[in-house]
Amino acid sequence: PSARFVIASSPADPARHRRAVLFMIVAAVCWSSGGFLVRQLSITNAWEIVFWRSLFMSAFVAGVLLVMHGRGMPAAVRAAGWPGVIAGLFLSGTFFFFIGSLTRTTVANTFVLMSMSPLFAAVAAWLFLRERVRVHTWLAIAVALSGVLVMFGGAMDAGQLTGNLLALGVSVCFAAQLTVLRKFHATVDMLPMVMIAGLWTLVPAYLLAGPFAATGRDLAWLLLMGCVQLGIGCLLATAASRTLSATELGLLALLEPILGPIWVWVLMGEHPGPSALTGGAIVLSAVIANQLLGAWRSRATAADLPLAGP
Repeated sequence: PSARFVIASSPADPARHRRAVLFMIVAAVCWSSGGFLVRQLSITNAWEIVFWRSLFMSAFVAGVLLVMHGRGMPAAVRAAGWPGVIAGLFLSGTFFFFIGSLTRTTVANTFVLMSMSPLFAAVAAWLFLRERVRVHTWLAIAVALSGVLVMFGGAMDAGQLTGNLLALGVSVCFAAQLTVLRKFHATVDMLPMVMIAGLWTLVPAYLLAGPFAATGRDLAWLLLMGCVQLGIGCLLATAASRTLSATELGLLALLEPILGPIWVWVLMGEHPGPSALTGGAIVLSAVIANQLLGAWRSRATAADLPLAGP
């Protein structure tokens, strides 16, 4: 999760604003396809999936940066600085946790538990940056945690329980990444940071993957994951962030945890189960309500909020 989200659009340019909204919606749709794409693979080794996905994504983003900056590409990457490198490390953690979770639990559980990232980020800001957390956010955290307990109560087998914990790891890494950027007052472009995160993952994923078993069909799906699900998603979100406010971006990004489970439910028949549906509805309601209340309180302000799908 990371991007440069800076200034709200001018109301005098509605066409540009509508285009940015469309870009962010398509970005969220791209990110939401992760669960469906993982389910198309014949391999279940999370380390190998992470390796190929990150390799294709890094190559795609490097190509985009080269087109955008030409000979200035190395300078654009260096501009991320140490905050970008450290934040990229935490972003790489979301890659591992995301794929690890999807290979151990339902897509619905993974995406719903990931949606708590903004709430985790608020707690991290309170603990480490002494930022005030509003009452409605504390209430949202309490309600969301009750939903998490419902979801965990339905995960009776050890594998699904591990998958749920890994999904929460995505939120923890997001919170750590955002805290680093705020601590150093960093404004870091998403695309170089995503490439840095991809590079962080390659060596450990390669060393831990063991014998590679991906077929040609698997590589085609992994290419789609790296270039479209992550690469194009982040590219469109970067473009949208130049026009939309942080609040608008955060609300539109909630399409990801809503759509992600729908794809596999409708297209593949992966039913999340009653406890996941009940707990997920509680969690998503808390997160959405918190975002809407935050938007209502800060309609006249713009804020920096890093964001991106894992």
